[in-house]
Amino acid sequence: MNTENLTKKNFRSRIYDGTVRDYWVYVSEAYQAESPANLMVFQDGYYYLDEAKPMRVPDIIDKLVRENVIPPTVCVFVNPGTFEAPSKPEHHPDSQRSLEYDTVSDQYTRFLVNELLPEALEGLNVYQDPNKRAAVGFSSGGICAWSVAWFRSDLFGNVLSHCGSFVDIRGGGKYPYLIRNEAPKPIRMFFQSGENDLDTRYGNWALGNKQMESALRFKGYDHKFEFGPEGHNLVHGAELLKTSITWLFGNNA
Repeated sequence: MNTENLTKKNFRSRIYDGTVRDYWVYVSEAYQAESPANLMVFQDGYYYLDEAKPMRVPDIIDKLVRENVIPPTVCVFVNPGTFEAPSKPEHHPDSQRSLEYDTVSDQYTRFLVNELLPEALEGLNVYQDPNKRAAVGFSSGGICAWSVAWFRSDLFGNVLSHCGSFVDIRGGGKYPYLIRNEAPKPIRMFFQSGENDLDTRYGNWALGNKQMESALRFKGYDHKFEFGPEGHNLVHGAELLKTSITWLFGNNA
């Protein structure tokens, strides 16, 4: 993977007081400061960078840009927060992830829009047009990506979700109902799940994604849902990555 244009930084939040997280900024090869670039923000950021996992997003982005399939794109990869000083010795460092990602509120969106992105994008020229911006995530990060667009569709008009947790962990199971009963928002969504996705006390992930697809179709949202044989992993999402990014941002879309 080309790491030449990848910068890693550390961030402390006020909205999630006491937490610290890593984030990375990737600027595609063809970026030129005089022209605004598209923006993609990845929750569980390292999942999408880790060479031991199948995504390796920067390579895909540069290939698509080089082939003139999509415009130059800036990617921000954000990890969930961990506590610098846990209040209890047994406090698990990953416990903040579910609070940030699964909660159906605008708190994480405010963190992203008001705190992290102004720092991450300093000096970079990216579109403010929501149609040129996407939120992305896997599992709880997938429902989080939807929440970012749901609460700020004026800034994020596209969602890419991989095995999104549209189940009742922290209220996320109500999104299909909300979609059906509120005025449509200007959001486009590409998402996938599989027949061997999770089935737990919180719900069935495959069913939750199918209910999202049904609600989006009912309200006339522009969306594409891919359902395959895989389980709760990034394998199918990686196979679809070029297709999904092209569907969201393709020059001829």
